[in-house]
Order: sequence, then structure tokens, then C-alpha cells
Amino acid sequence: MAAGAALTPVVFAATDSGSDSTPDTTPSGTEPETFPATRTATATGTTPATTAFAASYVGLRWTGDTDGAGIRLADGPWQPTGTGCATVDGGGTALIAADEATTYEVRTPAGATDVRSVAIDCTRGPGRTFHVPSEPTRVRGVRYLSRPAWGADESKRYKDGKVNSPEVYYPLQSITVHHTDTPNADPDPAGTVRGIYEYHAVTLDWGDIGYHFLIDEAGVVYEGRYSGDDLVPAFNPDGNLVTAFHTAGFNSGNLGIALIGNLVSQAPTDEAKASLIRLIKVIARFKGLDPQAKITYTNPVNGVKKDNETISGHRDWLQTDCPGQTMYDLLSEVRRSAAY
Repeated sequence: MAAGAALTPVVFAATDSGSDSTPDTTPSGTEPETFPATRTATATGTTPATTAFAASYVGLRWTGDTDGAGIRLADGPWQPTGTGCATVDGGGTALIAADEATTYEVRTPAGATDVRSVAIDCTRGPGRTFHVPSEPTRVRGVRYLSRPAWGADESKRYKDGKVNSPEVYYPLQSITVHHTDTPNADPDPAGTVRGIYEYHAVTLDWGDIGYHFLIDEAGVVYEGRYSGDDLVPAFNPDGNLVTAFHTAGFNSGNLGIALIGNLVSQAPTDEAKASLIRLIKVIARFKGLDPQAKITYTNPVNGVKKDNETISGHRDWLQTDCPGQTMYDLLSEVRRSAAY
């Protein structure tokens, strides 16, 4: 297959994003599956907040200095929010595991304004039915869960009746590795993906999840950012990459893969690392990238250039700890293995 050709899945997928009940008919090649709808409760300022449900995560955003934010869950101790993976212009943001708390309190850096938080429950909401492919979906042999297969509510891509982030596409230049900076040994990684989706699409107003793919500790690959109705993950039929939101200022033509968990001091599991290498290998091979090459990335929107590796870490683009020190230390191995 020629370099630049599109990557195609084996089977199609469809989702019932407009109804909370099982549809009367199921499209051919799919079967109904129910996921808990994501529930949220928003708050402003730093006054203690109470929710009507046990929260999986709390998303936080403010305008001002980025360092010095913290959170206290229920009656527990104050803890720093950390730097996380996501970045926003003019302020800070964080996604914090809430440990099923129903109350929380946040603090932000001195002088911070426009403080907003959202409690997110991605595990106990009312059931929502999706049309999930009956057979595994694959990208050139790499099995992945399509958006309906992890319960992506497509209505979250809309704002005021319009798509919040219309799809735009550019040729692939590079691949960036992230970690989600969420707890390890995650008992419900699909729920975490739904929580990140809510946080990115709605709380941060990005209109969708920021990554093209995510990988959990069992090595399961999840389709990320919506790329069109042609059902080709991450790419359009011409082989161009949909722009996502994982590396601010350097997103166009840059594919983002996030490993679910915190990889600051803990290495990725063997299964996660193997899936990461396999996914990078097939994408690089069919898009004509050399995983071990150094490149000059050129932003096709504004012409900004940056020297980098073809396969990089988030911190190679911006000031962040992402993808965690242990993952970052493994990138040379990932590049080498993906090249062969």
C-alpha cells in the first residue's frame, strides 16, 4: 500500500446518540450495548461544592498563574492538582480523580479569576444504548474500540446546535505520546475515557476528546477524536489527519496517543507499551514516516516551525511533565521497535 493511503477498519460502527432507550432496530453488523451516561455538576469560585452523586473526577479551570492549585475531597487533606496533560491559554486546568466524593473544595493560585469546576460521574448515570460493532474493529491489524464501543455520546461534540469543533485535516508529520495523568490500576478505563471526553469536550470547550487514540493498561486501544462519518479512525479518506487538541500550538498534522494512567514514576505495563509500539508502527509504515528520524515540524495553519523527533513526548513541544518520566525514558526504545 502506498504511503499516505488511508487506514481503514474492518467493520463499520454506528451510535444511537439521540435516545436513552434501546432502539427498535439494530443496524446490520452491530449489536446494542448500554453504557452509563455521564453526569456532571458545575460550580464557580472556591466555595465548597456538594453534588447529588458520587464523582469519578473533578475538572478544574481558572484564569491566571498555572502553579499552586489544590483540591480537598470530602474531609480529606489538601492535595496539589498537579500539572496533568491538558493546557489552556491564559490559565491552568486539571482533572483530578475524586474517589467517589460528594463534596469537594478547590483552591487556586493567588489572583486567579474565572474559577470553574465540574464534578463528573462516568460510572453510575442512567443507561444509554449504542450500536457497537459485532466484530472487532482494526486498524491494519491493530484492534481498537470504536467510539460507540466505549460509549462516546456524540451530542457532546455540539454546542448551541452546531458542531463545536468542525473537522479539519492535514498531512501527518509527527506522533506525540502522552499519559492521561489519571490513577493507575484503573478498574474502569472506558469510564475514564468518557470522563476525559467530558472534560476536554465540554469543560475545556474543545468540542471533543483531545487525543486521536488512547491505550489502557491491558493494551486495549480506544478511538479518540471524531474524524468523520467515513468511519476511518483519525484520518479522512484522503489519508489526512484530523486536527485534535493534545499539543497546543502544534496540533495540525500531529497525531496524539495517550496511555491511560500516571507514568511519572511507574512504567507502562508491557501490554500498554506493546500496543503503543504496534500502533505507531502501522501508522508510520502506511503514512511514510521514519520513527527514528528527526524532523522540522511546520504548522500548516500558521507556518510556525519546530525541530523535533518524529515520535516525541508531549514535553518536547510544551512545558509539561507529560508523558511522565518513565514513559519519556522509554521513547528511544519505542522509536527503535516501531522502526522494525
